Amino acid sequence: MTALPATNDAGRPSVPAGRVVRLLVLLAILGGIAWLAVKNMGAEQATEQLFNALTRGAIYALIALGYTMVYGIIELINFAHGDMFMVGAFVSLTFLGQILGLEGAVTNIPLLIALLAATFLVTMAILALVGVTIERYAYKPLRNAPRLAPLITAIGVSFILQNLVQLVYGPYQTNSPKIFPDTWVIQVGSATVPVLSLFIIGVAVVLMIGLQLFIGRTRLGRAMRSTAADRDAAALMGVNINRTIAITFLIGSALAGAAGVVNGLQYGVARFDDGFQAGLKAFTAAVLGGIGNTVGAALGGFIIGFIEVGATAMGYTRWGPAIVFGVLVIVLVFRPAGLLGQQLGERA
Repeated sequence: MTALPATNDAGRPSVPAGRVVRLLVLLAILGGIAWLAVKNMGAEQATEQLFNALTRGAIYALIALGYTMVYGIIELINFAHGDMFMVGAFVSLTFLGQILGLEGAVTNIPLLIALLAATFLVTMAILALVGVTIERYAYKPLRNAPRLAPLITAIGVSFILQNLVQLVYGPYQTNSPKIFPDTWVIQVGSATVPVLSLFIIGVAVVLMIGLQLFIGRTRLGRAMRSTAADRDAAALMGVNINRTIAITFLIGSALAGAAGVVNGLQYGVARFDDGFQAGLKAFTAAVLGGIGNTVGAALGGFIIGFIEVGATAMGYTRWGPAIVFGVLVIVLVFRPAGLLGQQLGERA
């Protein structure tokens, strides 16, 4: 039996002291990890690594949003979502390299803006269509099946996407045209920060704010929230469940496409198996922040970005994934619902 939350004298819910202690311990652990990462750096290196971490975290955050949205609506861990990110990277490099015929940096600012806008529009539209198609033909028929069936289907869809891309592009990495000039940098104190990093961070922040506004202030967003809270009750209130779920996949897949675009701009290469590692870390970010919580997923993505870059800066590049999952275990021990996840009911 689930007990009602305790209240204080004013009738407001009170926070259990044990929960506060666990959260403080968790924050102390994360703060200690951050301190270890920067204690031996100078101001210049610390600033550069800060923007590196924000850039990588922005990519993970965009992917994690799709994971947490789908899980929040239909409680499906969509393991194919990481491969949607990979497909987005290949769509963008095909559009830039083969359709537009670009080979190097574009220094004309109006032209660069037009090219970036077109790339994001085309890639996000194609990925949105792919996501809706996958939901319609792979997941919708299994919506009322035991949970193991759609989970296995998601793994199968992941392999299908990987093999299709490998069939078209081959097993080796494919170069993506880096249209941002490497010489475009700004000075932050004594550090040199690429304009591309600022662009990627800005794109991620704009998309995340747009998603929050859409969910919180639009009719479709309210339908998504009501479906996530209680699907049957939402249907009784007139919410079109099929359309709401399709829109969720559409938005999540489009965000994965945007992540693929900025990843190609940042690293200039793409491989058919890129989606596995990125998807695994993005899923970890969603769990870390609180699965089903979009703000938590974004926060988790940035935390993982900081952990990875911090491990690299300290010379523990190969230990980066182990540190990421170690932090995840610690967080789940002290905060099972994730950093910003919904609080679990106290057992009587």
